[in-house]
Amino acid sequence: MEKIKTIDTENIIQNINSQKQMLIDVRPVDAYNGWKLKGEKRGGHIKGAKSLPLKWANYIDWIEIVRSKGILPENNIVIYAYTNEDSFKVAKLFRKAKYDNVSIYNNFVDEWTENDELPMEILSKYNQLVSAEWVNKLINGEQLEQYNNNKYVICHSHYRNRNAYLTGHIPGAIDMDTLALEAAETWNRRSPEELKKAFEQHGITADTTVVLYGKYMEPDNDDEFPGSAAGHIGAIRNAMIMIYAGVKDVRVLNGGFQSWKDAGYQINTDDIVKNPIDDFGVKIPARPEIIVDIPKAKEMIKSSNAELVCVRSWPEYIGELSGYNYIEKTGRIPGAIFGNCGTDAYHMENYRNVDHTVREAQEVAAIWKEIGITPDKHLAFYCGTGWRGSEAFFNAYLMGWQQVSVFDGGWFEWSNDTTNPFETGVSKGVKS
Repeated sequence: MEKIKTIDTENIIQNINSQKQMLIDVRPVDAYNGWKLKGEKRGGHIKGAKSLPLKWANYIDWIEIVRSKGILPENNIVIYAYTNEDSFKVAKLFRKAKYDNVSIYNNFVDEWTENDELPMEILSKYNQLVSAEWVNKLINGEQLEQYNNNKYVICHSHYRNRNAYLTGHIPGAIDMDTLALEAAETWNRRSPEELKKAFEQHGITADTTVVLYGKYMEPDNDDEFPGSAAGHIGAIRNAMIMIYAGVKDVRVLNGGFQSWKDAGYQINTDDIVKNPIDDFGVKIPARPEIIVDIPKAKEMIKSSNAELVCVRSWPEYIGELSGYNYIEKTGRIPGAIFGNCGTDAYHMENYRNVDHTVREAQEVAAIWKEIGITPDKHLAFYCGTGWRGSEAFFNAYLMGWQQVSVFDGGWFEWSNDTTNPFETGVSKGVKS
């Protein structure tokens, strides 16, 4: 195999805006987002770089992941990492896959991050998306970047499945059923009084740092939410409602319990006792703009400055199926933009990486821009009952987009009112 060449900082600068050069960041996704995992001066990644963590090289379909990110053999690929060894490992994989134009940049930490004039990008609210390493340090009382609170609660979220918690969880984590925060009859968030009570029962105040995660389990035969939906997406659903209610520091473990397992940290099976408190501390909802209901959703459909975004699968959007065994009516809300969650009502692969971490923000933003989802508009994401809508919301929230909400009732509430209009079939100009 021909020797893989290295290039210097000046070469990167000269080609930073070139369509020929494609920068590949193979550090952990958390470093790409903004965390300074090796004490570098500036967090984030080189402007325009794509995220392709070395961890993903362990997946048998690695080359398919590469191609799905638009990384093609004709590109001039430049790989950088924390170490030369990591860069070289990925470079060899590219070469083996017949990518001929591959080089390595070895001065990211000692030159690029040190020079404030060299362009970098960062996920706006990266600190709300934490790594397993960060959580482990939190538990062990170590000093942490972007954290100065003296009280925290780690929540293992699940839907009617405490067994998922009892068979293994992060040490010290309490369990939180999603039904504590949303009503089983409507799937909407609970009343302010009910939310207040639930938070107090779980020992959460508005000033508590809450770290949420979920766990993927094989579904029971009567499980209304098959495996993936009953896992980490439930944690993000809870996170959205907490932000709405007024918890000031809500964080999600990037990739859920799987990330904790992959990191090799201790797993506990104790049933941790919750420590109730007397008062949540603020009036709920402290951030009512986070959730919209039907009247506001109808206003947004008519507005040129707002979009209702349908985060459902294509078969649901065109009315081939409802997606849920408890929703009879099929179709979509007229005027809603198709935000394509993925294959079905229980998956969000179009918003996630292969390891269930949050998808690269630039990729999501580019897809959204093409279909008219832009940060200058008020956006309300919806799905069948609010779970997938909450995850799409969280993507936009992490990007720092200011006008983002969840239409909580979604298709379930909309379709239950026979006076509400609906559509089926393919809309003109909509891409599947």
